[in-house]
Amino acid sequence: MKKDFLKYQAQTTPHPLGMEISHAKGSYIYDTKGNAHLDFVAGVSACGLGHGHPKVISAIQDQAEKYMHVMVYGEYIQSPAVRYAQLLAKNLPSPLETTYLVNSGTEAVEGAIKLARRYTGRSEIIAAHNAYHGNTMGSLSLMGHEMRKSVFRPLIPDVSFIHFNSKKELEHISPKTACVVLETIQGGAGFILPEAGYLEKVRKKCNEVGALLILDEIQPGFGRTGKLFAFEHYNCVPDILVMGKGMASGLPVGAFTSSQKIMHALQEKPKLGHITTFGGNPVISAASLATLKELLDTSLIPETIAKEKLFRSLLTHPKIKEVRGKGLMLALLFENQEMANELVLRAKAKNLILFWLLFEPKAVRISPPLTISEEEIRQGCVFILQILEELSQ
Repeated sequence: MKKDFLKYQAQTTPHPLGMEISHAKGSYIYDTKGNAHLDFVAGVSACGLGHGHPKVISAIQDQAEKYMHVMVYGEYIQSPAVRYAQLLAKNLPSPLETTYLVNSGTEAVEGAIKLARRYTGRSEIIAAHNAYHGNTMGSLSLMGHEMRKSVFRPLIPDVSFIHFNSKKELEHISPKTACVVLETIQGGAGFILPEAGYLEKVRKKCNEVGALLILDEIQPGFGRTGKLFAFEHYNCVPDILVMGKGMASGLPVGAFTSSQKIMHALQEKPKLGHITTFGGNPVISAASLATLKELLDTSLIPETIAKEKLFRSLLTHPKIKEVRGKGLMLALLFENQEMANELVLRAKAKNLILFWLLFEPKAVRISPPLTISEEEIRQGCVFILQILEELSQ
């Protein structure tokens, strides 16, 4: 299987981890040799309810038996998509009320920046250095990391960059600006939180010049930080909210939500301002609805804060220079890249799944399912500390 994997499936790196998967359940992924691997990554924050959650599986099966794809997005009334958008609106602050369902987080970003340009009639987009919003051409244009995007130029024009948390650089937001696009918590840069008052100042500046504020919650959304969405921690409501990853418990999905007034701009002049064949797919919408209901009907979201405290209390070691992040979106920072690499690779040998971050080579990601138990947290942290002790010798 490994030879076929490397030959027939396009690769993204020269050295993939290459674990051959048998099945996954709860907080564990099982390989074809029968080994159970404790998952501290959750598909890069996608599997918030763990693997194979029974309510999500049931929703998928029930909907698949009724109908799957029947028509392109927005033409037919399909109950799972409508009910999902309605429940989302009920749990978001005004004016976030209308949702466009798409296939991935990066498509949601594409739709959001198209919407902002169309609504404002402006072209300038401001993003942040070390931002990551996806890899399609529009999202790549917003990536504040030149090495990763230079070979794909030319990208979309009129994009400029500010430093995240620099209040002084907010002067660059002007009446020419269509939108400011920020991750509420910078992910690829190393799980960097907004400083006190920063997002409020961004919000205020956008209001002053008539620019739209787009917050990318693809990674911190759906309970990962102890709120349904991370912006709720920071007294800052965006004009357009972008989401994905944890939305459907591991199925491919994304969405962007705005006011009905702003979203109307995609309906005409031209009609079909953004179109998608599979966005709002009923099976995926059913999974999204079941996921959101489970998050809202249980204590999983507030429990992430207690679990964060447990991680922080356990992960104390001289080799760990800092634990960044919020809730169950955490990053361990080390002195150098070699230490981070060794931890990820040695953890694999101990059947613990850890992973890297895009732009911070000295960091190791910890983003387990929200359903992870305290016992599983303790077990995984024991492995991490054992490895760090080995590396100290």
